[in-house]
Amino acid sequence: MKITTPHDLALAEKLLSGVNDSSARSGSWRATSRDDVAPYAGIRIGNGYDLHRLVAGRPLILGGVTIPFEKGLLGHSDADVICHAVTDAILGAAGAGDIGRHFPDTDVAWQDANSLELLGRAAATVAAAGYTVINVDVVVIAQRPKLAPHADAIRARVAGAIGCDPLQVSVKGKTNEGVDSVGAGEAIAAHAVALLARHIPSRPP
Repeated sequence: MKITTPHDLALAEKLLSGVNDSSARSGSWRATSRDDVAPYAGIRIGNGYDLHRLVAGRPLILGGVTIPFEKGLLGHSDADVICHAVTDAILGAAGAGDIGRHFPDTDVAWQDANSLELLGRAAATVAAAGYTVINVDVVVIAQRPKLAPHADAIRARVAGAIGCDPLQVSVKGKTNEGVDSVGAGEAIAAHAVALLARHIPSRPP
């Protein structure tokens, strides 16, 4: 794992707590029992994807940020593809289902829902299952508008919803080089990957 913040360092120390010191120094460590690999059992990776059509008369909301544009995304909720992809990624990593199971588009309760709030609910579900979000990486695919001017604001909103530092959230924008519905400016898509870790109790000496 990449160590960037003090939080990352503390997590790395927990993960390595099961490695025998002398074996680690010699570089000869290998798992000899289930207990030896137990610290690594708490690491989970999930991925998410979402796509919505662009239509006139709707606000364009990405990552909880309203972006000036002549079209917006069509959906049962506010159709925020970033929040939807991240929601699926963290729920998937925790083995907790997907966005459709928790917030079905057949339920009027979620009509025009704020997807950032739905992401916060999903994060609470993941936390209740004993997981912490380590980092999230998002790729937004849109021919227009440009995402770069809004990336920092999006990172901050997403981080706030999932309870981590903005440095733990990456948001990148890509075009589709004019290919298919996204490249034609008819839709926007997002892919997300999330890394979660379960709290690992300290071993007795």
